[in-house]
Amino acid sequence: MSEWLVLAIAMAAACAVVLSITVLRERRLSEDDDPSETPDVIEYMTMMVGVVYAIVLGLAIAGVWEARNSAQDTVRAEAQALHEVSERVQVYAPAARDRTREDVRTYVTYVVDKEWPVMLAKGELTDKGAQLLDRVRADVTEYQPRDDHESQSYQPLLDQVTAADTARNARAQGAGPTLPAVVWFGLIGGALVAVGLIYTLQIRRSGRELLLAGLYSAMIAFLLFLIWDFNLPFGRDVADATGAFTDLFPG
Repeated sequence: MSEWLVLAIAMAAACAVVLSITVLRERRLSEDDDPSETPDVIEYMTMMVGVVYAIVLGLAIAGVWEARNSAQDTVRAEAQALHEVSERVQVYAPAARDRTREDVRTYVTYVVDKEWPVMLAKGELTDKGAQLLDRVRADVTEYQPRDDHESQSYQPLLDQVTAADTARNARAQGAGPTLPAVVWFGLIGGALVAVGLIYTLQIRRSGRELLLAGLYSAMIAFLLFLIWDFNLPFGRDVADATGAFTDLFPG
């Protein structure tokens, strides 16, 4: 199911629930009920709850957004380091050069096609991916430079392999959801409280009040969806964050 469809359903459902409860509540009120009798303290409490919840939503959005940006930087660093290995190995003997490039491409293909779906589903990397990267490291470290030119390229190649391994470890640490379950409990509970408090203000069935109530609930649904969508730093689909690999290693 498309994420846009999920968002549309969530916002429509939030509006429908809030408006339905409002209409049903209006029908059950007595004729002598006066909305102007709402105590001032309730209006103050409603305002304070809305402000506090807005701050919590803002912090949650900032957290998942920062984690998403950090994840993208990690992927770019890993892909660029592997690309540098593939390019700088040009100075090596043809047999060693071709073997290293083939092992790099094998690793990249496995990460994109096999490891990434596992990472998104389970929040962890695979042992085979680590083994394939170890093979690339062995190709570089076990090579014996034949002259000064190759010797000067040896250490930079090792540094790029180390950078790729560091980025891979960072990807493993950030593969899971950003927000723990207790934060989601607070976000969803806060949404219910924030929406529920609008009924303490005794809103009526006027078009203006129903419109504002619907937009308010739809906005909260949208923000919660935004947090949910960004909660996985590396996306919810393979194509969301693997662009750095596919751009540098096409085909």
